[in-house]
Amino acid sequence: MIFIKDILNIFFPDVCVCCNEHLTRNEETICLVCRHDLPLTNFTNEAHNLVEKSFYGRIQIENATALFYFLKKGLTQQLLHELKYKNQQQIGIFTGNWLGTEIKKSNRFKNIDYIIPVPLHPKKHKTRGYNQVTTFGKSLENVLKIPFKENFLKKISSTKTQTKKIRLDRWKNVQELFVVENLEKLEHKHILLIDDIITTGSTLEACCKSFSKIKGLKISIACIAYTK
Repeated sequence: MIFIKDILNIFFPDVCVCCNEHLTRNEETICLVCRHDLPLTNFTNEAHNLVEKSFYGRIQIENATALFYFLKKGLTQQLLHELKYKNQQQIGIFTGNWLGTEIKKSNRFKNIDYIIPVPLHPKKHKTRGYNQVTTFGKSLENVLKIPFKENFLKKISSTKTQTKKIRLDRWKNVQELFVVENLEKLEHKHILLIDDIITTGSTLEACCKSFSKIKGLKISIACIAYTK
C-alpha cells in the first residue's frame, strides 16, 4: 500500500537534522542511528546530578535535569545550532516530547504548576522571529499537561553573546536583566524554568534571583543540554 507520505518523500524527502540522510517512514526529525549516538545524561531520575550540583551555593532549586550532554562539534551542538539559528522547530518538539516523557515518569518532578522559558529580549526576538525554547516548552506542556507561560518572565535589556565570557563576566552581564510579571499568580507555586543549554548557569541563576521575592515559590530547572 502506498502512503501519501511515501509519495511526498519522493519529491520532498525528509532528512535527519544531524546527518542529512533520508528518514524512513518510522523516523522523525532524527534517524535511529543518530538518536542512538546522542549523549544522554540520564539526570532526570538522578538526585544531586551535575546540573543540580552546579547551582549549589548559588540558588535554591528543587530539582534539575538536562536531556543531553553538550560536546564541542558533537551531535548536540549541531541540534541546538539548527534549532536556534535555522528555525528547525521540529527539534524543539522532538526534545520536548523526549524529556517530557522522562519527567512524567520520574518521581522527582511533582506538583509543577507552570512551565516558564528563559525569555529573549524583544529586539532579539523580533530579529530572530522566535524564541528557540518555545516549541520545546509547548511540547513539555503537551506531555505533562502543565501550562506553558511565556508572559511571566521578561528580559528588559539585551546583552552581547555569552558564549566566550568567563563566569564572573557572564554573571555581571545578566544580573538585573529580568523582571517578573503576574507576581500574585506565582505565590506558593512550583515552576519549571526551561532553557536550551546550561553552560555556566549564570542566565538561569539571574532568572531564579528575579523570582526571589515571591512568597513560597519553588523552582525546578529543565534544559535540552548541559555542558560538562
